[in-house]
Amino acid sequence: MAGKIPQHFIDDLLARVDIVDLVDSRVKLRKTGKNYSACCPFHDEKTPSFTVSPDKQFYYCFGCGANGNAIGFLMDYDRLGFPEAVEKLAASQGLEVPREQPSPGQEKRQREALSLYQLTEQAADFYRDQLRNHPAAGPAVAYLRNRGVSGEIARDFGIGLAPPGWDNLLNALGTTPQKADLLEQAGLAIRRQDSDGRTEPGRRHHYDRFRNRIIFPIRDQRGRTIAFGGRVLGDEKPKYLNSPETPIFHKGRELYGLWEARQANRDLARLIVVEGYMDVVALAQFGIRCAVATLGTACGEDHIQLAFRHTQELVFCFDGDRAGRAAARRALEAALPHMQDGRSLRFLLLPEGEDPDTLVRQLGGARFNQLLDEQARPLEDFLFDLLGEGISLQTMDGRARLSKLAAPLLDLLPEGVYRQLMFQQLAARTGLDRDTLQEVIIAEKARTAQTQPQPPEPPPARDPGQTSAEAEAPPPEHHVPAPPQPRRRGQHRLPTERMLIALLLHHPHLAQQIDDSDYFRQRGHPDLALFADLVDLLKSRPDYNLNQLLGYWRAHHGADSCEILARLAASQLVSGVRHLAQGDEKLEYDPAAEFNDCLQRLELAARKQRNRDVLAQLKASGGQLSAEQLALLANWRKRE
Repeated sequence: MAGKIPQHFIDDLLARVDIVDLVDSRVKLRKTGKNYSACCPFHDEKTPSFTVSPDKQFYYCFGCGANGNAIGFLMDYDRLGFPEAVEKLAASQGLEVPREQPSPGQEKRQREALSLYQLTEQAADFYRDQLRNHPAAGPAVAYLRNRGVSGEIARDFGIGLAPPGWDNLLNALGTTPQKADLLEQAGLAIRRQDSDGRTEPGRRHHYDRFRNRIIFPIRDQRGRTIAFGGRVLGDEKPKYLNSPETPIFHKGRELYGLWEARQANRDLARLIVVEGYMDVVALAQFGIRCAVATLGTACGEDHIQLAFRHTQELVFCFDGDRAGRAAARRALEAALPHMQDGRSLRFLLLPEGEDPDTLVRQLGGARFNQLLDEQARPLEDFLFDLLGEGISLQTMDGRARLSKLAAPLLDLLPEGVYRQLMFQQLAARTGLDRDTLQEVIIAEKARTAQTQPQPPEPPPARDPGQTSAEAEAPPPEHHVPAPPQPRRRGQHRLPTERMLIALLLHHPHLAQQIDDSDYFRQRGHPDLALFADLVDLLKSRPDYNLNQLLGYWRAHHGADSCEILARLAASQLVSGVRHLAQGDEKLEYDPAAEFNDCLQRLELAARKQRNRDVLAQLKASGGQLSAEQLALLANWRKRE
């Protein structure tokens, strides 16, 4: 069994490979100053915005935000998993990829996962065979024929049958108690409630989860069957049944039909997101081989990120009823943080009572595609019309209501041209300038924070001889060696937590200034936890450059976490970084001063929060304040 690829090999491989040569072998680059540029291979554009830095061994697209190192480029361009990309890159250098011997715990988990993958594949084969050969397959075959599903499409999607009966799959694959337990772990069998777990002759402890249903295998991005969906043939409820979460299946991270769409399309111009298995299959039957569906859950951010890894355009095609509109609203909100420049999001709500399955069979594939092209509404129109339902923009009150609804949502958009254009749209509709809209966002965030208060942190432990005032003094600032520095003119600011991360990425030696990374990890902020992990890595590997750091991060923390780092590495941190990218070594800022400034501002924010918590405790004491507490309260009010 293959173990992990050693990190030292990944580091050495990235040091050997020249990203310029790698990218140029697939996308023709031209020299522009110290860097190289081209039209981005990941989205359509006429003016080059894709840049490759030979110094940093890093690529970034200022149009769509694609970014990463040599391994990341291979993963995105050749559509490979991380291990496959490393193997391919190593082969180009004439190297053989070594593997570490996994620990006993890792080896056990790998064996269990491998067993589950093998079992779900065997189950998929079993269900397909039942559709062809079981005596009770007639109603299932008739149903599929009535829905227009051909044998070719049924084969491509691996459609099968769970025949009537309580133990068909168990009799085939769960012939021992151990195998039955494994079927349960894979979500294919259910343990009887009256089972005591003991094996007794003639007594069955499990029964099949899927019975008398048409079966739709769910495949991951590598084409492995990881779960199943079942459509009932009788009157049982529910109409559709999905596998539960298992060690190899997490429904919030998978899209039904994505693997099949990738098999049918070398380049996915778009993905159509629908609600059901039969919608995906019916569209494929009419030649539309780019539809996917969520798996019995709302479309979330993980689904959006997964889809955008394979295309730049998503079209949500939902029923036009109340549930469909609610699903579209949730999908819109989940997509907003990922709408980088160059990406497109559109919505088509069908007439009530119709779904993609029924409509494509009425119209045919060509007319359905035409419907998508002509009537699917872009995000900007759909968002403003959805929020503006029942609001008259002819009145001041209506414009105020729209601004309060829309501004916080637009604030979710990432920085870029698209965000600016959306705020311009809102300004044109409401008559409010950008500064006023920013005030609306701040006010709505404050209101939300008040309606959903977070529990205050417990006060720090107090020595027996310490006064209340002494207890509230800030802790020793062992990690803050300098006072706040004045803001330099023209500075571009990220949020403080992300500014710390970005500075570390560009200046790894700053990690040595942090004595206690757990201090940040315990603050409960995800960006500070990421910062703490980054500090630990750079203190243990002080020689890492950005290229090696991203390679390590993708290997150990996954693509999504690595994408956050890569995006921050490519952001315009402070004035002067843009000049640095163009080869100007005269930076206009002091990294150490910026770093200490951020640390000091974090400490100041924490101190203010502690003071607010103390004030809340004093107010809650019902007026029974000691002289010492009264003095503390008076001092706090004076400072405020």
